Amino acid sequence: MGFERNFAIGFGWRLLLLLGVGAGFALTLRTSDLAAARLVAGLLVVAAVWSLWHYIGRTNREIARFVEGLRYGDFSQGFGRTVGGGFDELGQALGDAMRQLRAERAQANEEARVHAALADESPAALLLVDEEGRVTLSNKAARKLFNRLAGTRIEDFAPYGTDLVSALHGNEPGVRKVVPLRIDNVVQRAMVSRAALDRLGRPLSIVAVQPIQHELSAVELAAQADLVRVLTHEIMNSMTPVVSLAESAARLMAQISVEDPAIDDARAAVVTLARRASGIMHFVEAYRAFSRAPVVERRRFPALPWAEELKRLFAASDAGRHVELDLSVDPADVMLDADPDLLAQVAINLLKNGAEAAAAYAASPQVSLSVQLLAGGRTMLAIGDNGPGIAPELAAEIFLPFFTTKAGGTGVGLSLARRIVTAHGGTIALGQSDQGARFEIVI
Repeated sequence: MGFERNFAIGFGWRLLLLLGVGAGFALTLRTSDLAAARLVAGLLVVAAVWSLWHYIGRTNREIARFVEGLRYGDFSQGFGRTVGGGFDELGQALGDAMRQLRAERAQANEEARVHAALADESPAALLLVDEEGRVTLSNKAARKLFNRLAGTRIEDFAPYGTDLVSALHGNEPGVRKVVPLRIDNVVQRAMVSRAALDRLGRPLSIVAVQPIQHELSAVELAAQADLVRVLTHEIMNSMTPVVSLAESAARLMAQISVEDPAIDDARAAVVTLARRASGIMHFVEAYRAFSRAPVVERRRFPALPWAEELKRLFAASDAGRHVELDLSVDPADVMLDADPDLLAQVAINLLKNGAEAAAAYAASPQVSLSVQLLAGGRTMLAIGDNGPGIAPELAAEIFLPFFTTKAGGTGVGLSLARRIVTAHGGTIALGQSDQGARFEIVI
């Protein structure tokens, strides 16, 4: 209201001024001897017209400047006080609006930076897939997970598995599924989910890929450890008195000197019972090691001296005395980030199993140990043999506790090896091999 009133006043006196000087100029035109006055009056008319035009155009100029700032996103324009005429209120309003827009843009930019940082730091790999099948690695996790990607098309993801390619081609937003993913030459499970979005009028899909092999293995091992802990506790409680009574009965029967075939049979039965009960107790006791979580004391150490020491220990063992061990470390200065003692326990156990399998199968039994630096910065330990190998239908069961294919085996070795590797944040899997078995450990 103040702007309208002040504008009307300013416009009114400028208009009256123009009419007054116009009338004076008209009078000078009627009198021939007032040339100087006519010139002055003419100049005053021009000045009054310019003042009135400038006054009226000032609003348009200020608003036009405001609109141009909006158009080009230039929110640095300032609208302060004008030289009277009621334009102070207009300048104040435009200035407040521009300051509000600057504040909103700054807030929007800050929120955009936060959202971009959240996406970039997300543990899941985020892939943007457009309608033409082009894929953009949108955050750090994606660039790290797919660091060996050779292109930007969906088909370029084929080295990571056909299931991932199918998931990228899919069009079912909101569906989550677990797919096998080949990473660092090791197949592990990953959770893949898909969402639809729109950017600048073009449909996009955002695909999140989260490797969950370590988490699944940890949960599975924890459940197995809990089960083993309960079973061993119950079996130990039940078998302890049985073993004690069986051993006592065997000692008593040994003291009986009566020559009777029935007594001899009873004596043999009691001795067998005592021996078998002790064997069961030893078997159960072996599983207590699996139920206890390994304490990992991790550090960096050179792989070559560690592997050479393993070779010497293996050569001195019963299993390795007549089995050749082929050792390879590439590059020679590669470093391992692990607990050297626990990792050595895993490697020696796998070498022992491989040597026993090769010795019973091949004319010239051999085992191999290789340490290789992978492209993503992780390290693979591969332990193989030239034995009969492991049947494909058993590949999913060999790491389960209680499972063994060896006569007299306890089924502890591989399950404990998996537990130690998982505690390192790594994976252990049965790899592909032309002959024998090959175990691949990635840390």
